[in-house]
Amino acid sequence: MKAVLVRGIAVPLIALVTAALTVLSVGAPRAHAVTDVSVIAEALRKDPVYVDPAASGQVSARDADALAKKIKDAGKPVFITVLPAGYPTRNLFSDLRTATGITGLYAIRLGDRFDARADSSVMPRTAVRNLVSSVQGESATAQLNDFTDRALADVGGHAPSTWGTSGGVSYTGLITAGAVLLAAGVGTFALVRRGRRRREEEQRAALERLRVVVDEDITAFGEELDRLDFHPAEPGADEAMRADYERALDAYEQAKSSMAAARRPEDVKAVTQALEDGRFSLALLAARREHRPLPERRPPCFFDPRHGPSVADATWTPAGGTPREVPVCAADRARLADGRDPLVREVDTDHGRRPYWEAGPAYGPWAGGYFGGGILPGLLVGTLLGSMMATPSYAAGYGAGYGDFGGHEGGDVSGADFDPGDFGGGFGDGGGGDFGGGF
Repeated sequence: MKAVLVRGIAVPLIALVTAALTVLSVGAPRAHAVTDVSVIAEALRKDPVYVDPAASGQVSARDADALAKKIKDAGKPVFITVLPAGYPTRNLFSDLRTATGITGLYAIRLGDRFDARADSSVMPRTAVRNLVSSVQGESATAQLNDFTDRALADVGGHAPSTWGTSGGVSYTGLITAGAVLLAAGVGTFALVRRGRRRREEEQRAALERLRVVVDEDITAFGEELDRLDFHPAEPGADEAMRADYERALDAYEQAKSSMAAARRPEDVKAVTQALEDGRFSLALLAARREHRPLPERRPPCFFDPRHGPSVADATWTPAGGTPREVPVCAADRARLADGRDPLVREVDTDHGRRPYWEAGPAYGPWAGGYFGGGILPGLLVGTLLGSMMATPSYAAGYGAGYGDFGGHEGGDVSGADFDPGDFGGGFGDGGGGDFGGGF
């Protein structure tokens, strides 16, 4: 009887304990469980946008699909991840980049925080920082769309082949085939020829306006060479100095010949590239003659490339825009530090003299030759020229005009072969995290 009584009490007790343990075993991990980075990476290899189930309240499935379609249609290596607040941030960007194994631009919305990192071959760190800064404080959907719109205009490379494929046929191929069929069905030779003629006339007009500015640049560089007072045979001149001088002279001749051969606004990029190379050669020569340490290769002064190579990055806010870091010469750095305006390169427009970043779209290639490597779009976020460069019609009418990408192109499967410094930084978690920018 006693055994039966004990058994009768024990069975419900065991059931109660088992239920309690079940609640604990199920409930506890849910409070702390996070999606493994490898799972996120696997999803990003198939689609450019990943929204964690625990963060689905931030971005709807419909908005995520629309964002993914935008990225796929652009064919650019932009990866967007939405994670819940509290997700571990230690080495998050570098671990995600390693696990995904694809060169590109990686953006993460974590709770109400947002940041991004990129391989330097597709976008320089300064450009990434400026893009991130330009969208801080926005709601999740608005922020991700604004960031993506601006990033797609700036980022280099191409989308990975693992996106949007079905039966071996890519979205890009389908779009191209559809465009060809559409053109064949509705296009006429007369319309095409008329449109081409109008575009050529617009390009010629833009080039002529731009020619005035480029000729000023070439003349200014020629005057620098005249003032140099360097003779290859002078006492103290060595082979390194003579090589610097020779490169500067070659750059001057290259700039003149490239401008003479220019037929479209985008051809001007080769001219300003040559001038930028020449000015750096003169900076090297000056350092050697004065027995100073050789300067590092930096972009020219953002405010006026004729000022020569920059010496540092400084924070600057355009009228009505957001703060961003721009490369500056020593004189403009001092002016900004004193609260004064920098000496800005102004050009003629239909509304009078304006800074070049508030002038017409033709100045994109001109500036792109000076600020290569994809740095320019990040510097111009929020300006008139930056807004123009972000439109599809800009590339069609004026060419990209900026962005020289070396190493792995965006979209290439590069595994763990990337510079960890591109994805480093501080999430603000006191060592080991990688979210920056006020997080």
